[in-house]
Parts: sequence; structure tokens; C-alpha cells
Amino acid sequence: MNRHRSGALNAVLAGAEVALVGLFSAKDKEFDSKLDLLASLVDAHGGQVVSRHVQRRGVSSGGADKMGDPFSRRTLLSPGRAREVAEACRQRGVAVAVFANPLTDHQRAVLTDMFGCLVLTGEDLR
Repeated sequence: MNRHRSGALNAVLAGAEVALVGLFSAKDKEFDSKLDLLASLVDAHGGQVVSRHVQRRGVSSGGADKMGDPFSRRTLLSPGRAREVAEACRQRGVAVAVFANPLTDHQRAVLTDMFGCLVLTGEDLR
């Protein structure tokens, strides 16, 4: 990451309350450690993680065939989970939501509008 981008992220994240969000396969037993790594990246940029939101794919019957797929091309998450995270972000006054998963520009725009805060990914913090 170049120095300018790192400085801009530090300015955005410095003192900000941050929500971590991730979509993980039910087979992924390491999702907690992945969120811990993401939390350490947020901390390194001066942010404070105040909540974690996990969507598991393939936990319910019928979901095993789709474990690697997003729930929604618009939000990555299921509609219910996306609304739940949005409500939690708004109630807490979260300034930034950081996804463990890569997002398209369209997903970022939809989620930013839905959550009422800036949406980044772990890749943005590296």
C-alpha cells in the first residue's frame, strides 16, 4: 500500500467505531481467526472494532451445494442479515463497516447506502 493511501485510511479510521462483517462457508472453521486478523488491521489504522457480524453459508439444509456462493449479488449477505447489520450499524453509530470478503463497486455502493456508513474490505486495509 502506498503512503498516501495508508494516510487516508488512517484519517478515516482514526478513532472510528468499526463493524466487521463476513460471509463464510459452514465448512470454514477459521472464520473467527480471520475476523481477529481483520480486527488487528483496523486497530493498526486507529479504528475500534465495536461489533462483529457473521453470515454462515451452508448451515441450513439445502445450503450445502451453495456454500461458496454469495447470498445476494447486490449485498453478498442474505436480505435479512443485511438488514440486521444495517440496523446494528445505525444504532451504534458505526462509521465504517469492514468486510472480510471482496466486494464489487456496486456491492460497496448498495451496502454504504444500506448501512449508512463507509464500507471497506480487508484488502483495502492491507
